[in-house]
Amino acid sequence: MTDVILAIDQGTTGTTALLIDTHVNVVAQHNVEFPNHYPQPGWVEHDVNEIWSSICAATTEAIKKAGPVNILAVGITNQRETCLFWDRKTGTPIHRALVWQDRRTADRCSALKSDGQEDLFKHKTGLVLDPYFSGTKAAWLLNNVPNAVLVLIEVN
Repeated sequence: MTDVILAIDQGTTGTTALLIDTHVNVVAQHNVEFPNHYPQPGWVEHDVNEIWSSICAATTEAIKKAGPVNILAVGITNQRETCLFWDRKTGTPIHRALVWQDRRTADRCSALKSDGQEDLFKHKTGLVLDPYFSGTKAAWLLNNVPNAVLVLIEVN
């Protein structure tokens, strides 16, 4: 049985699972693509179940290709600024994920800039006001998706 590290690269167009041994040799890899959804020009969404299926399939197939392995660790990369909400009780997504490429909040970002909020936003977040980032995407989901609720948990 080979000792391996499982690396999962969950990207914008697919998921790659990579198994590398303790000498950093590639033992096996597998990629599974999934579709982007474009409900309107400038809007880019992902079906979270399609993402999850691609992760499961890529991982399963890489392990099959490798043969018997002992997974020592798992590393995951993701799409960073893609944003989604899910039902807290059921764990199911309440809307498709808004992908990092999505531009639906460009007008909101422009309005915040026009209102003189850009410096405050950058001071508080360290980020520029741009629809690339998750903040305005989360606000869009809260304002446009029925039953979307933000639950803040304080951690001491």
